[in-house]
Amino acid sequence: MWLDLQIFGFRALWSPYFLSFVLGIALLYYFVTGPYRHKFGGAGQDRPSMKQQLFFYGGLLLLYAVKGAPVDLLGHIMLTGHMVQMAIYYLVFPIFIIEGIPTWLWDKVVNRRGVKPVLKVLTKPVISLLLFNVLFSLYHFPAIFEFSQTSQMVHSSISLIILAAAFIVWWPILAPFKEFNYMSPLGKIFYIFANGVLITPACALLIFATDPIYATYTSEGSWIQALALCVPPDVLQGLNPAISGPEMFSPFTIREDQQLGGIVMKLMQEITYGILLAIVFFKGFAQYPEKVDSLPDQPYEQGKGQTQT
Repeated sequence: MWLDLQIFGFRALWSPYFLSFVLGIALLYYFVTGPYRHKFGGAGQDRPSMKQQLFFYGGLLLLYAVKGAPVDLLGHIMLTGHMVQMAIYYLVFPIFIIEGIPTWLWDKVVNRRGVKPVLKVLTKPVISLLLFNVLFSLYHFPAIFEFSQTSQMVHSSISLIILAAAFIVWWPILAPFKEFNYMSPLGKIFYIFANGVLITPACALLIFATDPIYATYTSEGSWIQALALCVPPDVLQGLNPAISGPEMFSPFTIREDQQLGGIVMKLMQEITYGILLAIVFFKGFAQYPEKVDSLPDQPYEQGKGQTQT
């Protein structure tokens, strides 16, 4: 399949323009948080820790991997590739970026006029959970999914709206400010668990459907239209007579690919949420070790002495 994908050309496979964009963000982060941080309100602040830098640059690597590398092209050919892309882009990437940006820089962003009041409303647990999961589920309704493939502007707009909701849904868990990160460890555990439950219908729709759902992966015309989002027009025009549909590049039938996509999405979600649950649990346990009572020795000694009398 790898040799087959190469017919789409270097630009479609590796997105050099998007790579330049990601590298530009990396350089901006380096200068804003490093040698020029005093110009951005970071005077007297330390550089980001090694852990923060690893998170941020790792997040950019994930971003390029799913939006610029061959995974992006594969996502327009196989639904499984699309679901891998969605899982990393919406569930993992926001966590890395939130953890990678230093607190003083987040403070500058959050406290901008008009941002904080809106963020306080949107990050209320019930609102943030419903906002992300409803948008994610609606996106995978066939009519909306097909509409998102009609143009680059529509596709990018819908993608960025859901990505903003993904940042919002993780903010109550990971925010570096106490006024946002106010839930108890037990509350966070229930929050993550509820998030996992609410995302299940979108996965179940794919796993248990008896017929192919999306025309993007079954209709030649819709598939070519979706490919135009990542393949240069001149390349696609030259290939159009030679390629008949996504089945040319997939080892699975359309239905098998659809079911596998739902399973992969659910598994990646479970792994991500499971890791977060473990982190929240052990952090909460470390914060409250003194609340674990031990057996008192004195009453036992007193009782022992009274028995001997």
